[in-house]
Amino acid sequence: MRKPLIALTVLAAGGAAAQSSITMFGVVDATVSGYSNKAETPFGIGVTTSSTVQNSGGYASSRLGFRGTEDLGGGAAASFWLEAGILNDTGAGFAPGGGLAFNRRSTVSLSGVLGEIRLGRDYTPTFWNDAIADPFTSNGVGINLIATASGFNTPGQAANGFQANPNYIRASNSVGYFLPPNLGGFYGQVMYAFNEANKVDPGGLTPNTPNSQRAGRYAGGRFGYTKGPLDVAVALGRSTIGDQFFLGTTTNLDIWNVAATYDFGVIKLFGEYSNNKLKTDFSGIPPVANAFGFTNPGANGALIGLNAPIGPGLIRAVYTQVKYNNITATNQIAPGLAPDPKSEKFALGYVYNLSKRTAVYATAARIDNKNGADLTVGGPAYFTKAINGAVPTPQSSTGYDVGIRHVF
Repeated sequence: MRKPLIALTVLAAGGAAAQSSITMFGVVDATVSGYSNKAETPFGIGVTTSSTVQNSGGYASSRLGFRGTEDLGGGAAASFWLEAGILNDTGAGFAPGGGLAFNRRSTVSLSGVLGEIRLGRDYTPTFWNDAIADPFTSNGVGINLIATASGFNTPGQAANGFQANPNYIRASNSVGYFLPPNLGGFYGQVMYAFNEANKVDPGGLTPNTPNSQRAGRYAGGRFGYTKGPLDVAVALGRSTIGDQFFLGTTTNLDIWNVAATYDFGVIKLFGEYSNNKLKTDFSGIPPVANAFGFTNPGANGALIGLNAPIGPGLIRAVYTQVKYNNITATNQIAPGLAPDPKSEKFALGYVYNLSKRTAVYATAARIDNKNGADLTVGGPAYFTKAINGAVPTPQSSTGYDVGIRHVF
């Protein structure tokens, strides 16, 4: 339960009353987690790296936040939201050096009958579908495999050309607009995030520093419809993840996804499809391979899952997969000649609610990697040093979470 920390009533000029409130809220989630990641050489020599740790956020991300609203009258309001991630297993925050920073969300907004304008650091529209369509809400070892591939880079895929998205979950320096909630079930938002680069005129004097002129920008939107048990939404966005000013190149990660949930009461179904494609634009003459279109590595993901309430508890299950494409030179020149890397994941969990605010939970998950994919449920990296002249290839990753979550 979240109760106001401070409630103030301010009398405005002319006798009109304006209500202001500030609320402190948070989540403390601690879990004991185990990981086991296996790689194997072509000669059948297997190597497993493993660990058992205490983590934060196996069911819900631990956080501390403050939010407030002021009634401006006439249906208008001003609001703020400051939310910091915490690592309650160590007491540290997510800021460099372990300090506390409001990096989960830090926004100020004005809202009214025409919608809401929001400024600051906020969730991107394209991330919302990945989180809402995931029975595990993008937390713990059961996290959506699309999130693992898109937002959290892996050594193998980075080396092969598919890069992570620095604006995958949130974007700083953003301006967002949200449709009003009274549109008969239709909802939507758009966002633009500035990269705040310094420009030099004439351009020839620009410092030759990679990723300093266009990288960091984000533009996207999400629109959906909800009525009764149905909720469906489509989102698309572009995140600029790299640039070389004097080479005239800009690398964008284009994303579109569609997600849906349907609540039958006895069971709630989840589904999503996500398409992620890297595209490099050239203002000059492109390299030979690019001139023939041998570019654009990508990752496509799909998910189906369910929640099934049983008394005070909840069963959660999901199957999700990611398939990479055009990430090697062979596949760029002759698509289909070499098999594309692919990962599949199964996760099963149970949550038992001790009260409205406190729950205990357990989750188990397994990833199977094929053709060089190297995704994990967490824990140590795969063993990649050569053994008798052969480098092990990632095969599988398993893990579990057992923990407690309390909200306030």
